[in-house]
Amino acid sequence: MIQEFVVDNSVVMSWCFQDETSKYSDAVLDYLAGANAYVPAIWPLEVGNVLLVAERKNRLSQADSSRFIALLLELPIIVEQESPERMLGEILALARKYKLSSYDATYLDLAMRKGLPLATQDKSLVAAAKKCRVPILNIKDV
Repeated sequence: MIQEFVVDNSVVMSWCFQDETSKYSDAVLDYLAGANAYVPAIWPLEVGNVLLVAERKNRLSQADSSRFIALLLELPIIVEQESPERMLGEILALARKYKLSSYDATYLDLAMRKGLPLATQDKSLVAAAKKCRVPILNIKDV
């Protein structure tokens, strides 16, 4: 049974919005009851940005955002720090090579460095992961 994996923001933020949930993202959340997930250093800012945009579009209130953040902080999600040199060097190169955003490339890079599967719903990230031989977390297999 896989005990650790990398989870990207496409999965995490689907837990916040009822119209964006999927069987896969719900299964990943359930799976976290017995596993640890890793995220790159940019993840808290990504979460915050999605919440701010949702508040500005009146999809969420500040109270809703605060509740979601409190729930996230209770989950076994480990933020992996990264140096600016790597972010602007290897990760930027990875983004260029696989036509990813620099944000998405940080998740791929983290999965590659740690040798962990990646939980994502992002099609571009799935395609890049396959090219790099990074397995996508398959809840049915665990």
